[in-house]
Amino acid sequence: YVNKAGFEHFKTPFWQTLAYHTDHAEWVGCSLWDMIQPSFMFMVGTALAFSVASRRAKGHSFGRMLAHGIFRGVALTFLGIFLMSSWGPRTNWTFDNVLTQIGLGYPLLFLLAFTRVRVQVLTVALILVGYWAVFALYPLPPEHFGYTLVNVDAAWLKEHGLTGFAAHWQKNSNLGWAFDYWFMNLFPRPHQFWGAVGGYATLSFIPSLATMTLGLLAGELVRDPRFSQFKKFAILLVAGLVGLGLGWAIDRAGICPIVKRIWTPSWTIFSAGWTFVLLAVFYLVIDVARLRFWTLPLVVVGMNSIAVYCMSMLLKPWVRDNLKRHVSNDIYNVFGQPYARMTEAAIFLLFCWGVCWWMYRKKVFIRI
Repeated sequence: YVNKAGFEHFKTPFWQTLAYHTDHAEWVGCSLWDMIQPSFMFMVGTALAFSVASRRAKGHSFGRMLAHGIFRGVALTFLGIFLMSSWGPRTNWTFDNVLTQIGLGYPLLFLLAFTRVRVQVLTVALILVGYWAVFALYPLPPEHFGYTLVNVDAAWLKEHGLTGFAAHWQKNSNLGWAFDYWFMNLFPRPHQFWGAVGGYATLSFIPSLATMTLGLLAGELVRDPRFSQFKKFAILLVAGLVGLGLGWAIDRAGICPIVKRIWTPSWTIFSAGWTFVLLAVFYLVIDVARLRFWTLPLVVVGMNSIAVYCMSMLLKPWVRDNLKRHVSNDIYNVFGQPYARMTEAAIFLLFCWGVCWWMYRKKVFIRI
């Protein structure tokens, strides 16, 4: 925000809001960027409902489908580790990115797809209550806890730290951190693991399973022929509004803060609420009103979501550097230096979409 560099207009509420929603919340809270992962995981569950029904109709046995479900979980887990290791000198054994989190929970999600709705609802409730309880029962950090040692500096703690009962979900001093302090040091590492810089935790895959199970419930509802389209829309919308209200109320009551980075129960409920609302709107527009003329750009990406994710993890530096090399060093400053990062992101998005468009036209779809 140095005015002589042309950043003075970034002090306006518009740019501050835009900056907040194009990055993850520091700890408590929810930005638009935060909603990418829970929406993706929710839709994994939604898609599974249709996948299982399709494979049953083709006569696939349970054993065959179970073997594929286990393979998919293992493959996604190791793909996530591979991608997170791409720019390092050695394997980065980490289990807190979106692919590893899906992979760890996917076999259990697959088994839940063969249970009744009441079992799925009960499972979600048990996961959320149990996950809340174990964090709440884990001892609070002592007064002179060494936060600097676990990658939490004093300035950050002063601005974003939690106090009172909420401190059970404090960054890198909670149950998820304690588990990783033991678990992550079981793997070969160049130095001891003290805590993830971002505060992410392996155990988040447990409440993430609740997110995917809620998506599974939504998928089964959309498939259910017993309900009319408008009733399905109404149920999805009401579920979303209830989730938003309940998640917000749990946070405001001081029972459990909304923290995406460790997937707190309140975050699980709140983010699922947004996803239910979005699914309701898309269902109304696309399936009920049948206004589909605008959906092709989304379909092109959605048909190759794994490919897009891999490109985003592997090709971003390559695209950035080659455009500078072959076009101009100032290509990202075409709209001015303050907009360089957004311009770079937009160009890379167009590149990924172009690759997906080519794959779509050639009927090349990468699936696991």
